Amino acid sequence: MSILRRIPALLSLLLLGAHFLRFGHLVAVGLCLALLIPLFLRSASARRLVRGALALGVLLWVWVLVQDVQIRLVEGAPWVRLVCILGAVAVFTGGASWLLQAEPTDGPQRA
Repeated sequence: MSILRRIPALLSLLLLGAHFLRFGHLVAVGLCLALLIPLFLRSASARRLVRGALALGVLLWVWVLVQDVQIRLVEGAPWVRLVCILGAVAVFTGGASWLLQAEPTDGPQRA
């Protein structure tokens, strides 16, 4: 498994951890940091675990986007930049998950 394919997942997990840290959710921060360990293991199950966490991360970013846009609309504040930034973060997290899925499996090949 190429290390270059893991870097976006690493950054996505760190970004999720920073989001949780901002709101004081230390258990979620610990989970994001703990997921860095299986990210660098060779097993397919470890990769599936990280991909699942990143998929949940995409859902979290979309939920945060919708909630924050609603708040901004009520306040009459600008919201387009918020959509661009959080949308890009969600797409990046989804792309990181896809890169892990697209990796060839390590180990013997069966016919």
